[in-house]
Amino acid sequence: MGSNDIPTLSGGFAPITDEIVTDDLVIEGEVPHDLSGLYVRNGPNRRFEAPGRYHWFDGDGMLHAVRFDRGRVQYRNRWVMTDGLTDELAAGQALWQGIKDPPRRDRPDQPVKNTSNTDIKFWNGDLVSMWYLGGAVYRCSPDDLSTRGQLALDPRLKGLPISAHSKVDEQTGEFLFFAYGKEPPYMQYGVLGRLGELKTFIDVPLPGPRLPHDMAVTTNYTVLHDLPLFYDMDAFAAGRHKLKFYPELPSRFGVVPRHGSTAQIRWFEASPTYMYHVSNAWEEDDGRGGVEIVMTGTPFRLPRDARGALEPARLPQMLAQLETDHVFMEWRFNLRTGQTRERLLDDISNTEFPAINSWLMGRKTRYSWNVLMGRSNAAEDPRFCGLARHDLLRGTCQTYHEGPNRWWSEAPFAPRDGWQEEDDGYLVNFVWDGDEQKSKVYVFDAKDVSKGPVCRITLPQRVPNGFHATWVSGERLARGW
Repeated sequence: MGSNDIPTLSGGFAPITDEIVTDDLVIEGEVPHDLSGLYVRNGPNRRFEAPGRYHWFDGDGMLHAVRFDRGRVQYRNRWVMTDGLTDELAAGQALWQGIKDPPRRDRPDQPVKNTSNTDIKFWNGDLVSMWYLGGAVYRCSPDDLSTRGQLALDPRLKGLPISAHSKVDEQTGEFLFFAYGKEPPYMQYGVLGRLGELKTFIDVPLPGPRLPHDMAVTTNYTVLHDLPLFYDMDAFAAGRHKLKFYPELPSRFGVVPRHGSTAQIRWFEASPTYMYHVSNAWEEDDGRGGVEIVMTGTPFRLPRDARGALEPARLPQMLAQLETDHVFMEWRFNLRTGQTRERLLDDISNTEFPAINSWLMGRKTRYSWNVLMGRSNAAEDPRFCGLARHDLLRGTCQTYHEGPNRWWSEAPFAPRDGWQEEDDGYLVNFVWDGDEQKSKVYVFDAKDVSKGPVCRITLPQRVPNGFHATWVSGERLARGW
């Protein structure tokens, strides 16, 4: 099977080779003059063809950035120069296969190549690039995207494989992270201070190896995930990687004070599910003198047959085939009673990759701007189809898309200069226009996505479809954190 026969290596997914910098851009509409900062998106961009079966998650990390400055716009892109990519460039060929094929047994330090292709955050003066399976975090310059090297960690962390979905509290400058592995205690959690000092690091004992993808934080607590989709333990014992959904097990959420200890973790049980991404979490008074942790996110809609019976074997297949079928949920963990309450927020709009006003992460928020997902037309052909604005106060969802031939990226909230209200700003994202065969930058008024973009900026080269993005305001860039 050639590259043209693999959906995630063709069309808007196909890799590019050039690193460019340009402000020679075609602009339709007017770029807002009160939009100042940097939009950066990470994603897979395979440098060398490898033998075996390609998966979208295998591509080498590449950062694509658009800088906005009082109506001026500049685009640039650069590889994340990981150790694996550096080794392959020196060899002139691929040295690793992908996640569908056997790992390298001669590289116990890196049996699967850490491509650092998943998420990107701004912390301690750097863009930090992370990988979904957990590994070294790479520091990149916000000025030119050049890779500065691996994030130097406290020796007590001993090369800890930090997960992609670490959190940065923009109000304190703290970097909150978790790591997971195949050996006890199976999970660890920590907090780095604004200047990189290790402030908290604890073990999170689990019943066995798990595959958490995200975490949630409030101003005082962190919520860690133990979800009942993980390894098929018979295959695991034989050294094979195979997933299984265990519907007889509950979802478990571990609530721990941000700077707490292992002994302070409290586990809350909920309905079995699997979730990639949290939208936000915060603390509320439960009305009886207690604290309730509220968490929102976009779990998978559990597959059922024509009679409504759960089909547990289908869920791992959905993940493997990159199927996207999600609902929007709320969980409430009462620290006084130990009880969990769950509420379905939206099972009509299929949305994922939620974004909020990130200055308010961990504080109560009203809005979540999510990517509108479409059903795949073929195996391993994910479709990111538009944008959705969820209003949690009104219980409404507003959507926008431009038909089947557009592919969207995660759209972080970009506050306008001098913003006052939670939704006082813009949404910025990349869109692949399949009709024109061009990549564009769309800018929306975050208050009303239904009006369509306030401007479209056509780029001189394609931005391969990818994963997570971040917005770094001009104020944060100047502040350095």
